[in-house]
Amino acid sequence: MTDQPATDGLMPFHAMEILKRAKAIEATGRTVCHLEVGEPGSPPAPRVIEAVRQALPQAQGYTNAKGLTELRDGLATYYASQHGLAVDSDSILCTMGSSAGFIIAFHTAFRPGAKIAITRPGYPAYVNTLLGLGFGMVEILVEAANGWHLTGADIAAAHAAEPFDGLLFASPANPTGASVDKAGLADIVATCQRLGVRLISDEIYHGLDYRGPSVSALELTRDAIVINSFSKYYCMTGWRIGWMVLPDDLVRRAEILQQNLFISAPTLSQIAATAALGERDYAEEQKALYAINRGLLNDGLRGLGFDIGNPSDGAFYAYAGISRFSNDSMHFCETLLDEAGVAATPGTDFDRTNGGLYVRFSYAGRRDTMEQALERMAGFLR
Repeated sequence: MTDQPATDGLMPFHAMEILKRAKAIEATGRTVCHLEVGEPGSPPAPRVIEAVRQALPQAQGYTNAKGLTELRDGLATYYASQHGLAVDSDSILCTMGSSAGFIIAFHTAFRPGAKIAITRPGYPAYVNTLLGLGFGMVEILVEAANGWHLTGADIAAAHAAEPFDGLLFASPANPTGASVDKAGLADIVATCQRLGVRLISDEIYHGLDYRGPSVSALELTRDAIVINSFSKYYCMTGWRIGWMVLPDDLVRRAEILQQNLFISAPTLSQIAATAALGERDYAEEQKALYAINRGLLNDGLRGLGFDIGNPSDGAFYAYAGISRFSNDSMHFCETLLDEAGVAATPGTDFDRTNGGLYVRFSYAGRRDTMEQALERMAGFLR
């Protein structure tokens, strides 16, 4: 599975490559503990399923390009209740997951070839989407010694070395789970404003902070593009439904791009998402299970000899060092899957420079899956 980058730098999404390999193993009758993909193991809330069941007999035509009025109004209410913000529903655009949101954001806010900064390690689709669309990219290194946190000083230093037009930043982050508090986010926002850098705030893991309420960039600025999704907190990865909140000067251009690139987000998924906004109690129940897995997996990995600090601030990942076992995370993950039946994601997905020394484990699944995976890894490492 080892791959060389294409001439334009594109690489496979190795989490999905591992998943494909794991499915092939399962097809032979073996069992696999899935800790590779970042998706909840639970279905959406029962009322979400019921809302879709009732809608199924109806014709499912296109919606307004921005999305169903009911969903956008519901999202405006979400910002009022969760963040104390008055967000105009006209500034909200419903998208085909956060993935479509990134494409629209890049083409809306930047000229072709513009440079956009991201953190390293970071979500691999950032790199591949930017390169695939013809944008430039600047990586800002974040380190375990600082809890994987990005600071305004990091941004300023990177910008001085190689100026960039935008910053795409996630809190909580994938793969590290690092999350900044309000003061930390204010530092990032102020630095971007001082440098004339457009901030894109990836808030897909909001709700999955374990230290306190998630802080939206909208609490600090209306110049940022905010991208979020129902995938993680609301257990709806395969429904492919997300949203954007846009500054006034970008709303119309984003709407036009949506009309032409995607027409609209899937209607059934918008209906499901509208119902999901009222099911936060169910989502919080799932989060409580992740919190249990978080401690279990972190302690278990440390006990097995992985290099890992405190449990992640948010999301549902453990980003663990493997220097005691290997300096080739791809080979390590392939062997772990083939011999022990444990699927994990190589750090090279998130960091093409230092990722060979790290592996990401997702703890979004069932507790018994975590326990079984740790038991299998103990035998494998012996």
